[in-house]
Amino acid sequence: MSGGGTTATRAETCVVACAEVWRDAGEVLASPMGTVPAIGARLARLTFSPDLLLTDGEALLMGDVPAMGTPPDVVEGWLPYRAHLALVATGRRHVMMGASQLDRFGNQNISCIGDWERPGRQLLGVRGAPANTVNNTTSYWVPKHSTRVFVERVDMVCGVGHDRAREAGPAAARYHRIADVVTDLGVFDFDTPDRTMRLRSLHPGVTVEQVTRATGFALTVPGEVPYTREPTAGELRLIREEIDPEGLREREVPA
Repeated sequence: MSGGGTTATRAETCVVACAEVWRDAGEVLASPMGTVPAIGARLARLTFSPDLLLTDGEALLMGDVPAMGTPPDVVEGWLPYRAHLALVATGRRHVMMGASQLDRFGNQNISCIGDWERPGRQLLGVRGAPANTVNNTTSYWVPKHSTRVFVERVDMVCGVGHDRAREAGPAAARYHRIADVVTDLGVFDFDTPDRTMRLRSLHPGVTVEQVTRATGFALTVPGEVPYTREPTAGELRLIREEIDPEGLREREVPA
């Protein structure tokens, strides 16, 4: 499917789904990790979340919204590491992280695959995942939904899920919030009585069977599942002409 027509590609639907996690967020720092989330954060800033704070990926707060890979023309502030951590610790940040593994409660692994003492594969490491998940709103982006990612039990907990936050008590649960999980197949949340993952919407062209087959645990599926909203004509123009004219989104989620 071409990115030049009026019909949205799967990648462009994913961009909008990622943008929606920051809808009406107010003046909080968006920390998107991944190409599609970064495009989504820029789209949110240009449309329904004008107060959203964006960085250049290092230490500058951007006053404008440049195209992907382009430095800002307007810089509105400096955000050194200590100031960034202050935003994390006070909940004024909504991060969208990746996940090598994710379980039904939202526990995330980005550290290793296999037994911790002798892993079959070493990954990024725990990094800031625990602090992110217990201090500020966290969402996840998974560009390839599969049973390798969505597992019954993660090999190591990096990002804290609902069950572990609850067990740890108020110190972990007070500001803990996992908002959304966006994949190339649909959008998911944890709006269930036991705070386990639920299918909220399917991307156009995707079936419930596809999603459940690609998920390694029992997913909560409502009786009727809507489709993820597709980008408007105005949003498509912003994505294609202003934010991502090079089409980087299509490399992360191929048509």
